[in-house]
Amino acid sequence: MQKIKSLMTRQGLRSPQESVHDLSPIESFRIPCKEELRELHEEPTDPQAQQAIINSIEEVYFSNDSFDIVKYELERLPPVLSLQELEEYRDKLKQQQAAVSKKVADLILEKQPAYVQELERVTSLQTGLQMAAVICTNGRRHLNIAKEGFTQMSLGLLANQRKRQLLIGLLKSLRTIKTLQRTDVRLSEMLEEEDYPGAIQLCLECQKAASTFKHYSCISELNSKLQDTLEQIEEQLDVALSKICKNFDISHYTKVQQAYRLLGKTQTAMDQLHMHFTQAIHNTVFQVVLGYVELCAGNTDTKFQKLQYKDLCTHITSDSYIPCLADLCKALWEVMLSYYRTMQWHENHDQDEKAAVSSASDGNVIGTEENSFDLSYVKKKLEHGLSRIWQDVQLKVKTYLLGTDLSSFKYDDFIFVLDVTSRLMQVGEEFCGSKSEVLQESIRKQSVNYFKTYHRTRLEELRMFLENETWELCPVKSSFSILQLHEFKFMEQSRSPSVSPSKQPASAASTTVTLFEQYCNGGNPFEIQADSKDDETEDVLASNGYESDEQEKSAYQEYDSDSDVPEELKRDYVDEQTGDAPVKSISRETLRSRKRSDYNLNKVNAPILTNTTLNVIRLVGKYMQMMNILKPIAFDVIHFMSQLFDYYLYAVYTFFGRNDTPILSSSLSASNREQPSARQFESTGLGLSSSRLRTTLNRIQESLIDLEVSADPTGTLTAAEERKEKVPSPHLSHLVVLTSGNSLYGLAERVVATESLVFLAEQFEFLQPHLDAVMPAAKKPFLQQFYSQTVSTASELRKPVYWIVAAKAIDYEQMLLLMANVKWDVKEIMSQHNIYVDALLKEFEEFNRRLTEVSKRVRIPLPVSNILWEHCIRLANRTLVEGYANVKKCSNEGRALMQLDFQQFLMKLEKLTDIRPIPDKEFVETYIKAYYLTENDMECWIKEHREYSTKQLTNLVNVCLGSHINKKSRQKLLAAIDDIDRPKR
Repeated sequence: MQKIKSLMTRQGLRSPQESVHDLSPIESFRIPCKEELRELHEEPTDPQAQQAIINSIEEVYFSNDSFDIVKYELERLPPVLSLQELEEYRDKLKQQQAAVSKKVADLILEKQPAYVQELERVTSLQTGLQMAAVICTNGRRHLNIAKEGFTQMSLGLLANQRKRQLLIGLLKSLRTIKTLQRTDVRLSEMLEEEDYPGAIQLCLECQKAASTFKHYSCISELNSKLQDTLEQIEEQLDVALSKICKNFDISHYTKVQQAYRLLGKTQTAMDQLHMHFTQAIHNTVFQVVLGYVELCAGNTDTKFQKLQYKDLCTHITSDSYIPCLADLCKALWEVMLSYYRTMQWHENHDQDEKAAVSSASDGNVIGTEENSFDLSYVKKKLEHGLSRIWQDVQLKVKTYLLGTDLSSFKYDDFIFVLDVTSRLMQVGEEFCGSKSEVLQESIRKQSVNYFKTYHRTRLEELRMFLENETWELCPVKSSFSILQLHEFKFMEQSRSPSVSPSKQPASAASTTVTLFEQYCNGGNPFEIQADSKDDETEDVLASNGYESDEQEKSAYQEYDSDSDVPEELKRDYVDEQTGDAPVKSISRETLRSRKRSDYNLNKVNAPILTNTTLNVIRLVGKYMQMMNILKPIAFDVIHFMSQLFDYYLYAVYTFFGRNDTPILSSSLSASNREQPSARQFESTGLGLSSSRLRTTLNRIQESLIDLEVSADPTGTLTAAEERKEKVPSPHLSHLVVLTSGNSLYGLAERVVATESLVFLAEQFEFLQPHLDAVMPAAKKPFLQQFYSQTVSTASELRKPVYWIVAAKAIDYEQMLLLMANVKWDVKEIMSQHNIYVDALLKEFEEFNRRLTEVSKRVRIPLPVSNILWEHCIRLANRTLVEGYANVKKCSNEGRALMQLDFQQFLMKLEKLTDIRPIPDKEFVETYIKAYYLTENDMECWIKEHREYSTKQLTNLVNVCLGSHINKKSRQKLLAAIDDIDRPKR
């Protein structure tokens, strides 16, 4: 019934929940025959009505197969039976039965083809089973025949074969035991041949074989002997590993690594290797230093071997210091090179190992993981060992460097020490990326100590040079450059200021090959090579200051000759745009002045410098060499370089910028000696110095000049004073005469001194990018301050130096006397200027002549000649104002005469010089015009023109307005002048 229900459910019928009951426990459900099924199928029925009948069947009929239908129906009968009701109920049950039968019949007819097909498969399967039974029967029959015919013969053959195999195995075991007994001889031969992998492989195979035959009594003794042999091999293997530290050999190291891999001790090998490298560094440096100490001691005393390395380094003599340092670095280089090649070997073989790991089978996963772990361990150990080994090298070299006082070494020897140390630091940077702080600090200490002593000596030499300098011109070629000097040859490696020359390898500056790559296959970066002497030859001096004999012959030709000037340039002036001459012409004197541009007498414009200047430049080159090799002391070196420049500048100022003798003579009256600020300017060169120059000179005097030392120029400092940082003030050589009027009060010497200082400042400007590139960032403000406040003030020293010449070259006192004799209260306008103008112009002509004479000795650059003329003209104009201020009485005609005199002076002066505009021209004109001012205008004028002295302003009030104003107005103006003068006091 469950099957019927399931079939009905799959057809989409709404059947009851479980299954159809049997109609009765006695009568089985009868499946209709085909004819009945066909009849049922052919009867016309309504599917919906039929489905409704099926749905009307009570749920209990589908409960389970054990359900008793008859009992159920009987129990449902009413107490009082009615035949009609029973028949109706019976008809209902029959209808339900007919509907169910009809449905079953439909389902059977629907599944009939599948049933037939399945029945055919069952029939086919039955046939196959029957055939299999026949085959099995035949097989059993044939097996019985074979068993009876062959079993006894086969067993006999098998028994004999088994005995044969046992005897063959016994023979093989006996031969193996015989071979094991002879293994120790072969192992000794392999160890002598350094075939460690083969020896270990053989020993391990023998141990494995011995464990196989351990049941033989003769094998137990052999097994212990093999174990001792294996331990002996490990000891020899450790010795072979230690040899790698000083002389790496690829084949040798490959054998050692293979041997350790066979032993399964790769990690142990790395630990041992680093221990050997550490020991090799210690033994190497000790033996090198010990060899030099014993060699210098000259005896075979063994006491040095018992000393510690630190104590041993103190016994190195100064003569053997440099070769010992070179050998020490060469030996340490070999150790580091071996470590570098060891790392290379592992990097190359790691790739092969990784390829082998990736191709390993899945069944060997555990071994693969162990191998990968070993590779990772070795790589980390080697990388960590880089810094450890370099630290050991640094400490050993530091101990050696600090073991000897280098302050007494020669400069070249100390530079060599720095060069070797710098090369070693370069090795360290390439070796492990270290900045070598330990080495830098130790060499910095030695360098600062050495450099202080060296610099102190050089400053004393510079003082001696300056005190014996006659300030004669040192003739050099016009193409002279400091790069031509031997001391600056190192800069040719890198002309770019932004690249430090020492950062480039010495042998190949244009390539990026590291020292390890360069010397990997041979050679040593610390080999001492003889310096080429060819580079020391310099060709910078010129013959008599001229580039050729022809120039020397033509140097003293007619000064104002214009035969070599093109015709168009002989015109007064040519407009560059139109080519036409302007309406206002310029004198031929002016053109001639422009043509020569300065008093150089057609000389080549070679630099103006002295022997002392060259010595300072060479010192700067040596200082930069030291700084270039060792960057950590860059600040100290630059500081000392600045002291060289400071001292040179201070010496030039002390020699030529001061004027301690009064310019005014005692013949002048007391009133004339009390001339105001113009006289003060004349009596001291510092009055024209800028505030920046004065500050710089004061700083130099306070920080560098020892003013307490005796003024004796030949005196020497005591040992205690030599340790001071200050230097005595230099004194001008007695051979230099600055008081002669014919030489313009030492103008030639002054020009050489000041212009050599300017040239020195220009060289410092040229070197600034190089100094800035090596200066530590924290100290760069010092360098910037040095250039902005000291180097740039060199040209400012011209004014106070040449002011002294200008103040003495013209007789301003005579002009004041001549002006005092002039009568200014004339009653008529004069057409002839006064005689003092001619006297003043004559002084200027004489000054021009003497300037020309001086230029025959020394080229006078255009800026110098301009400053000289400017000073002289400015002093002359201020003297004119001072002379006008001394006037006691003056009429309007006298004021006109003043203007006439000044215009005559300007007209003649413009022919002598091409300086435009004339300095202080407005200063004189404004003062003369002030004579025409009224009382009210005068008060405003006084407040606006504070450049005049109190005496000059007072004279204007008393002389010009004295007769036109009352006493009260005069007092008011004088009070205004006093207010102006009060802040100046």
